[in-house]
Amino acid sequence: MRTNRPTLRSGILLLILCALSLTACDRGKHPARIGSPAPEFTLTDEGRSVDLAQLRGKTVVLNFWATWCVPCVAELPSLLALQHRFPQIVVLAISQDDDATVYRQFLVDNHVDLLTLRDPSARIPQIYGTVRIPETYIIDRKGILRRKFVNAQDWTSPEIVDYLGKL
Repeated sequence: MRTNRPTLRSGILLLILCALSLTACDRGKHPARIGSPAPEFTLTDEGRSVDLAQLRGKTVVLNFWATWCVPCVAELPSLLALQHRFPQIVVLAISQDDDATVYRQFLVDNHVDLLTLRDPSARIPQIYGTVRIPETYIIDRKGILRRKFVNAQDWTSPEIVDYLGKL
């Protein structure tokens, strides 16, 4: 009896693809850390300091971005709208900009009035496993990672507003 080689090859290819999908990177909607305590950090930028532990008791929308990142800039107005609509939620935007002058001017030009600090070394995104921006993490009042969003989002969409309202 002859083995049907194309079917065997297809089966092997399918098994390899399945195995690779199980080892996919953490850019998916349900990374391994969800449900675990958010990695703690303190970040200081030009005399301002933020300690994530001090934000316990509030829902935190932790956004990693940069002024040179087109999708990051595109989602910024909806992050600002979210912060204005829900002042009980802390939107913490951590920029990877190297140039402090460009960063500060961008904040002024775009009327960015949410809590944002610069982390040019990208130390904090690395702690969270972020390799590309924008990425955003939702941290509940107890400091637990609840959700990860990859790419730009509309933070005023009914689905996101409903989700955040339930936290």
